[in-house]
Amino acid sequence: MAQKSKYLFIASMDVEAAQESLFHDVYNTEHCPMLSQVPGVVSIARFETQTLTMSMGGETRTIVAENEPKFQAMYELESPEVLTSEAWADAVERGRWPEHVRPYTKNRRHVLLKLTYPES
Repeated sequence: MAQKSKYLFIASMDVEAAQESLFHDVYNTEHCPMLSQVPGVVSIARFETQTLTMSMGGETRTIVAENEPKFQAMYELESPEVLTSEAWADAVERGRWPEHVRPYTKNRRHVLLKLTYPES
């Protein structure tokens, strides 16, 4: 994974099953495009949790992380201050997300990571 910036913000969540189609539509066509226009947001990618089976300690294991959210959005940021900027605050409250999607999300987690390797 080629990092373009030193900071990674991860927003993880589940969504009520009946709202999943709307969730993906709004996230992909409104929420991510609006947030990608915020100064300091370098890139955005979305992911869905998959079953993890891997070799470790000489054996193949299936690892289950209990209560982990199903959906993740990863935002490469120029700095942590992007998340407290007026542009970010405006973008996260625009479109259908606040009223039609956010109320149906649950098990939300937000994490900010700083790149430690490779050094830039």
